[in-house]
Amino acid sequence: MKISPTTSILSALLCRLNYLASANDEQSYRVFPQRTSKEAAVIEWGHSAIISALDGAVATFGPQTSQGANFEVETSPVLANPIDGVGRKRKNDDESLSDFDKEYPGKLKNADEVEGNMVIMTDAAGLSGVTMARIAKESGAAALMVVNTDQNAGDFIYSLEPENDEEAAYAEENIDIPVVMVSLQAGNVITTAMATEDMDPNDVNKGAGLPERVRLYAGGDRPFFEDAMSGKPMVYLIHNMLTSEECDELIRMADGNYDRVDDTNGVSNYLENTIASKKRGEATAIDIDRVTLWKGGIAGKLIKDIDERMSQVTGFPAEHFSDFQVNRFKSGSSHNPHFDINPANGIMASITIFLNDIPDDQGGELVFPSPGDGAGPVIIRPRKGLAVVHHNTDEKYNFDQTTLHQELPLQGDSLAVKYVAKKFVYLNPQPQTVRIMLPLIALPFGGKLPRQFITLQNTLIEKYGLEAGDIYFQKIVSMIPFGLLLLIGSLVGSAVQKGMKKDEGKKPESSDQKGTKQKKTKSKKKD
Repeated sequence: MKISPTTSILSALLCRLNYLASANDEQSYRVFPQRTSKEAAVIEWGHSAIISALDGAVATFGPQTSQGANFEVETSPVLANPIDGVGRKRKNDDESLSDFDKEYPGKLKNADEVEGNMVIMTDAAGLSGVTMARIAKESGAAALMVVNTDQNAGDFIYSLEPENDEEAAYAEENIDIPVVMVSLQAGNVITTAMATEDMDPNDVNKGAGLPERVRLYAGGDRPFFEDAMSGKPMVYLIHNMLTSEECDELIRMADGNYDRVDDTNGVSNYLENTIASKKRGEATAIDIDRVTLWKGGIAGKLIKDIDERMSQVTGFPAEHFSDFQVNRFKSGSSHNPHFDINPANGIMASITIFLNDIPDDQGGELVFPSPGDGAGPVIIRPRKGLAVVHHNTDEKYNFDQTTLHQELPLQGDSLAVKYVAKKFVYLNPQPQTVRIMLPLIALPFGGKLPRQFITLQNTLIEKYGLEAGDIYFQKIVSMIPFGLLLLIGSLVGSAVQKGMKKDEGKKPESSDQKGTKQKKTKSKKKD
């Protein structure tokens, strides 16, 4: 994956980003995160061996607003009939009615089936959230799932809310069932969850593919998604990717092991994904301290739990993960526009995790300045435990130049600090030399790899080229265990030989020598 972006493109993007940063015009940006844990909901089905789950956004009205993390409903899902709540019904023209009452089409046709269950309804008719909740409530539903049918929304969902005072008053007095929104993709998943190849599509459309039972509950501290850009580049957020304790532990593990990043000397650190600046002498990483925590296949429970969770949530195999790269930013630190490219080891995606909260007025945001959708830059504010996933390649694994990104300068006094952990998802699974041998070598040094190995790889790459040089490096590292065994064997052999020589130096006494000693002893006694 060799990429050489033109200087003109990079310069244009850099000028654009600097203008936006200096103008400090937030209206030019799409600002994230927009969702919070308070509005997160989970729809779950299956048994202990296989559990499927969807993310939802709870409405700003209903019992979930007062019950918070305690709200929970377990019931059967039922498709609304009509699916959008309206069908062919015409709007009520009675002038004596308010707009809210005119919009209400009445109960669902299958209200008897909906009674006591979670009804699934689309927003295709353009009804307000409160009106859809009213339909569900008066049809006897125990909960309402609204599917966002916007074809261009991707995984985007939001909290439904009253559109005026009349709706707010009605919801406050009458809506006592949970109301959640899910994406179109999520709606397709749940409606076909139990579908089989021999099932009639018409039956699936009528709800035959739905799970028998589902559980709807507050998301709490469970990871949940927020879509930022669905393509060019693909960027999404995962809230609660790491717990607060895990963030603190990563900071502790990195403490005392940092080196200041110097990407101005033209020398790249391919092993740890620190690539030299395009312009020699001109820094991309400004006053950033960095360390890679080499844990790999010998990691303890904390790292193993994180890797397993990240793999489950993102779908990337853990064997394709790099080890954590931890970056420390202080006041004035920044990372200028750059791509996550490693010519020696293709990077398919990057996972950036903020390890501490940064106040909104202290900067440090992650920015994608020139997304391909033309809708303006995306800015992501640091929130502890929040992960930002961006794909560096398209679906055909071609490099995506819209992945240019930057971390804006951290502001504040001398005590201001930002911690960021990154994992890189490689195109290929990592060999055992990287997952086992290098972490073993780094183990005595607190997980920090001795610089000699980075120098060794660079020397081999410089002499033999990227591909061949890396192959030779892998072979040399893989030979280290055999070299250690030979060294241990040699040391043991030397020790045995020395012991044998000492034994040979101590000759046993002859019988004549023993007799002479005995005679001397007797003569002394007579004296």
